Amino acid sequence: MKKSLIFAMAMALGVTASAYAANPFSDVPAGHWAYDSIEKLAAAGVIDGYGDGTFGGDKLMTRYEMAQIVARAMANGANVDKLAAEFADELDALGVRVANLENKADAVKIAGEIRAHYANISGDRPFFKDDSWSKLRTRIWFKGQVNDDWTYVGMIQNEQDFRTDTGDEELKFQRAYLEGRLGGVDVQAGRIDTTDITGGNIYDIRFDGVKLTYGKEIKLIGRAGKATDAFEYGLRHGGDTYSIEAVAKLGKAGDIHAGWWKFKDLTFNSITPDDNIWTVGLNLNVAKDLELTADYIKGDYSDYEWFTDLTDHDDSYVIGLNYKGASANKPGSYGLHAKYYHQGASSYIAHTMNGLHGEGVEYTGFKGYSLMGYYTVAKNMVAGVEWYDLKPLEYPDMEMRTLWTQLVLSF
Repeated sequence: MKKSLIFAMAMALGVTASAYAANPFSDVPAGHWAYDSIEKLAAAGVIDGYGDGTFGGDKLMTRYEMAQIVARAMANGANVDKLAAEFADELDALGVRVANLENKADAVKIAGEIRAHYANISGDRPFFKDDSWSKLRTRIWFKGQVNDDWTYVGMIQNEQDFRTDTGDEELKFQRAYLEGRLGGVDVQAGRIDTTDITGGNIYDIRFDGVKLTYGKEIKLIGRAGKATDAFEYGLRHGGDTYSIEAVAKLGKAGDIHAGWWKFKDLTFNSITPDDNIWTVGLNLNVAKDLELTADYIKGDYSDYEWFTDLTDHDDSYVIGLNYKGASANKPGSYGLHAKYYHQGASSYIAHTMNGLHGEGVEYTGFKGYSLMGYYTVAKNMVAGVEWYDLKPLEYPDMEMRTLWTQLVLSF
């Protein structure tokens, strides 16, 4: 333990010299520079040394051991805000709430993200010519502490489309929800940011309702509410929605997962079918920094003769490889990603991808691949390039190619 840390902790607890102090540890003699401070910290139960009666001041301390000391100091009323912030994750693992930090923080925390992107579309789509466009998307996040157990999260968004003279100046409340814990269950309720366990290959958009999460090594996730109505995400939208998902960790090897989604009364042209979607898959760390993802997805449009021809495409799958990853707070970090898709129309509702995948022929589903690369050019500045080469399942000679570039700034 460094000299400065011993003195700082001791002063935070109001340590003064003690003429009658007993020798607390066999390796800390009475004439040692830290004797008085260590004696006081030991008497207060902040430090307890090792089982052999030594203090071990020359040993390298782990973050977990340091977090234990910080927790005990907090329990004794010490002002150790900076240390508590540094070891917040370890303190959370110990079940210690850094309440004094939360109380002193601003009532509402604000963060933001700005994404500028350019997309070039080419191919043989029936209702759209080759096109390109650029947009600027701005998101502002608000987070306020309601009490020790509940937090409010909100997000407003604005998009400016540079193909028009004025752009879209409308501000939209895209997220607005409470999150907290009831017993052993994590709860989110309101307008939630929802991505399915396949990483967005089924549903990646807003959701109005409630989400419950239980467990750690084996996690159960349940949702009930209404899917978002939004024409910009295709013709399949709206409707009451229910889902149940399970994720089981495989240690450092990755995880396996399975789920079921129910979408009722989806608006699809002039009819409103229901869709049941089942999925099972895995995320597997096959080598250092290399992850394999594989998901089998099966959907159905039940009781609608118009969809009879789609039954051949009910069975769907997505296979991906991920190498490393670009982290916004680590300049020079990068990530490379590749995916192959074979998805029938009934296997997805609002896909996460930025590539066009069936506009004009959504009822057929699509197949093809994507290649993506991201690089952190400076702190909180991440650049990305994505390439999609996709084809409708019913029209394999029809090409849909998208080149997507973006720069994301966060603050």
